[in-house]
Amino acid sequence: MPANVAEPPAPEPAQPRKHHQEMLASFKVPNFRRYVSGQSLSLIGTWVETVAQALLILRLSDSGTVLGLITAARYGPILLLSPYAGLLIDRCDKRHLLVATQAGLGLVSAILGVSVLSGEIRLWQVVVLAVAFGTLSAIDNPARQAFVQEVVGHSLIRNAVTLNSISVNVARVIGPTIAAGLVSTVGIGWCFVVNAASFVGVIASLLLLDAGRLYPVPTLSRARGQLRAGLRYAAAVPAISRPLIMMAFVGTFTFEFEVSLPLLARAIFHSETAYSWLIGALGAGAVAGGLVAVWSSRMGVQRLAKIAFCYAIAVGLVAAAPTLPFAVAACVLVGAASILFLTTGNATVQLESDPAFRGRVTALWSMALVGSTPIGSPIIGALSDMASPRYALALGAVACLAAALIGRRPGGAPSDR
Repeated sequence: MPANVAEPPAPEPAQPRKHHQEMLASFKVPNFRRYVSGQSLSLIGTWVETVAQALLILRLSDSGTVLGLITAARYGPILLLSPYAGLLIDRCDKRHLLVATQAGLGLVSAILGVSVLSGEIRLWQVVVLAVAFGTLSAIDNPARQAFVQEVVGHSLIRNAVTLNSISVNVARVIGPTIAAGLVSTVGIGWCFVVNAASFVGVIASLLLLDAGRLYPVPTLSRARGQLRAGLRYAAAVPAISRPLIMMAFVGTFTFEFEVSLPLLARAIFHSETAYSWLIGALGAGAVAGGLVAVWSSRMGVQRLAKIAFCYAIAVGLVAAAPTLPFAVAACVLVGAASILFLTTGNATVQLESDPAFRGRVTALWSMALVGSTPIGSPIIGALSDMASPRYALALGAVACLAAALIGRRPGGAPSDR
């Protein structure tokens, strides 16, 4: 084995087969229950802030293009720094790293909330804080994904990834509802304060984990060429490289709902609160899709391609929606397709990756999912301004079709399992 690759961990104790067949198997692990509880609270706050930030930018600029550019600034560091962040994750204790990133993200939200409440907020401040948020998220996002396996072990990873994704999307339902209530009563500024406070929950959950019941992966010793080795490894495994390419297409042009949906709400349905309905429906559908994902244990590139095709149809329905109720119903389908695509792709990539490379592989997944936003969001914002948000959503549907074709290409990736 090369000197720069850590020794693989000892085989984990075999889990009874019935655990793989139980929808809530991962919740039998006390550490996972603690971890998900803290994450869920924090993610609700994150969605409160996501809705509020889009509305704040539109109030300050009244421009879809500016919204797209600032969204790009928020996620730009993820695109630039993810490969290096993945290497840092492989070299460090993931739990300690997450405590630091969560504390930093909470501080960014608190500063933004105070600035809005004081009435001193300016567009340039939103940009600066968005870049700070993105820099911390470049480390935090892949670290959270890679840490799930250390919480539950290899045998429950797919179930844990799916259940964790459901909690993310329950937050997507609850968060916008809270945001709508706060915006209409006490104002946008309190949305950022609520998010800052929510990070206390996730930090507490990380500190309360039973370290003796974790499945830690040995950290990687520092050596030359480790970044390039990770990239070569991901490119050489079709079951990793092909989902990454598919995710890059979908992440760039389809997952720009933070830009396309608020613009659709304003330009087509002439209502700011319509955005909360649309994003809430997206989350409700994702919860339903997550339950399907938990029930079904299948994964693989071919399955991912089929999901991408269904995803294209669902996004196309939103683009063509004649009324707000139709768009809300179509967003439920989009949410279901989103979670199935994410959990299937994420589980496929994680299970196919060597533990010694997992931080770097999950960082590449995060880069494809979130780091592609700086490329896609300005395009989606500008297209919405020049033509219509409907055309921007239609472009997302075309990207899903392209992903489906990539996944259906014969050869390379193993069959679904």
